[in-house]
Amino acid sequence: MDRTRHNRPFARRRRRLLALCTATVLAVPGLVALSSAARAADADLARNGGFEAGLDGWTCTAASTVGSPVRSGSSALKATPAGNDYAQCSQTVTVKPDAQYTLSGYVRGSYVYLGATGTGTTDVSTWTQSAADWQQLSTTFRTGAATTKVTIYTHGWYGTGTYYADDLSLTGPGVDAGQPPAAPTGLAVGTVTSSAVGLSWTAVPGATGYAVYRDGAKVQTATGTSATVSGLSASTAYSFQVAATNDAGESAKSATVTATTSAGSGGGGGSDLPAHALVGYLHASFANGAGYTRMADVPASWDVIDLAFGEPTSTTSGDIRFTRCPVTECPTVESDAEFKAAIKAKQAAGKKVLISIGGQNGQVQLTTAAARDTFVSSVSKIIDTYGLDGLDIDFEGHSLSLDASDTNFKSPTTPVVVNLISALKTLKAKYGSKFVLSMAPETFFVQLGYQYYGTGKWGGQDPRAGAYLPVIHALRDDLTLLHVQDYNSGSIMGLDNQYHSMGGADFHIAMTDMLLTGFPVAGDAGNVFPPLRPDQIAIGMPATTNAGNGYVSPAEVTKTLDCLTKKTNCGSYATHGTWPGLRGLMTWSVNWDRFGGWEFSRTFDGYFG
Repeated sequence: MDRTRHNRPFARRRRRLLALCTATVLAVPGLVALSSAARAADADLARNGGFEAGLDGWTCTAASTVGSPVRSGSSALKATPAGNDYAQCSQTVTVKPDAQYTLSGYVRGSYVYLGATGTGTTDVSTWTQSAADWQQLSTTFRTGAATTKVTIYTHGWYGTGTYYADDLSLTGPGVDAGQPPAAPTGLAVGTVTSSAVGLSWTAVPGATGYAVYRDGAKVQTATGTSATVSGLSASTAYSFQVAATNDAGESAKSATVTATTSAGSGGGGGSDLPAHALVGYLHASFANGAGYTRMADVPASWDVIDLAFGEPTSTTSGDIRFTRCPVTECPTVESDAEFKAAIKAKQAAGKKVLISIGGQNGQVQLTTAAARDTFVSSVSKIIDTYGLDGLDIDFEGHSLSLDASDTNFKSPTTPVVVNLISALKTLKAKYGSKFVLSMAPETFFVQLGYQYYGTGKWGGQDPRAGAYLPVIHALRDDLTLLHVQDYNSGSIMGLDNQYHSMGGADFHIAMTDMLLTGFPVAGDAGNVFPPLRPDQIAIGMPATTNAGNGYVSPAEVTKTLDCLTKKTNCGSYATHGTWPGLRGLMTWSVNWDRFGGWEFSRTFDGYFG
């Protein structure tokens, strides 16, 4: 039977009906105009959704663009999750309040997500567990009554492989953003170190932000008229440009300036620390036998001052509070205004002031994502309230331990470890390259990992053994200082497979050599903890015999420094290198050093000048 022939009369009737409907619509004034206007208002608001212009418009980690595979055009996004990074690419888009939007895109790979945050109503996401070929993901949302910007994103998932994305779009009512601003002028080079270059430029009318380019690639954004580009290699020439941005887009780039970094090592936060730094904890929330020391009375010898301590409201809350010592306990305590003014004065003199979280009594276990987020917000509040330079993590006791199934420090799975890493990365991203991040673990949590890691292959070991290693490793590129507490420690096996005990230079030399040389974790030659840079290491020592077990005399401090930085005056332990760039010393504490007549800081000053 010829079905086409029987369909023809229906087709003619349908054409007549459409003609009638069209005439009816035309007879209703304004209806067609309204319909056309509604269609015209819908636009694709995502910038460079096909990645034809590389990663322009996107903020990404572990990502690049490739020519194959692509869904359309000549480029697509390729991103690979690694460790604790799920390789997210995001973009903030200007939208209309109380409006409907559709987010869609094409993806390939395992566990690929597409979503939007900051919608003002309900944030949305969609995902696919597996897409062997290009698969479309799509979701919708309505903006809140006051929402003018949303962030769209795509990412993979922890421990999974590479994913691809292409043709991402956000469709809905557009916003007339006006014209992009003019190109910035007056770009100039400021302070240059071995790992960073300071830049400044003239403000551009109508600009809401600026994009900084290094060697043609966008590396960061700024809201003001200056920026410091960090993470650079020593003795290397770089070129820089700046573009101005607003809701309408990005201006042309400024004229190019060049700068060559100085020789030496750098990296991590706080690269403007002196070549050799003295770090001390200041009893800011309590008094003990050392007595209270006012911030203004801390001598200029101290380059980093860690406020001890911020503590949680409960072990698992993640809610960190910093309470200054009450006058009933510390009669000479200064007012909040005086304390803040003294902090500013220290910073003006080039010193760094951090909040230290934890301590002996401050057990912190971020067992949930909610506790992680509370940790970030509460620590941020402390930093902002006192105008601090960063954060010191002094988790002790039972704050960190490893699940029995968590056996690889490079890919941790224990919630308290994973959540801490995530929280610290979030804080680092929030405050930027100048954010100082330090850690003060005990030897049990670090060097003991040479012999034991967690409960071990057959169980029965202390799950806290080596539990700091995954945190240090995940944050090694963000870590300013690691100052392990070489005190209150049991005997620890060094890389010479001999046990070393507190009380002399050999213990400090052996423990520090392990950090600067690297070591196989739990004796597994295929699972090596890589060495840290010498500028990231300060040696932790007690200031006096009262401050803690493991005190060594000034002569032993000098012997330690001689051996590690010059390979002279060494004892029985043979180091695996010489590190003149060793950052310095840390002590518990400023208060105890004052109690001891400033012996520790005078030893440091006498050695480094």
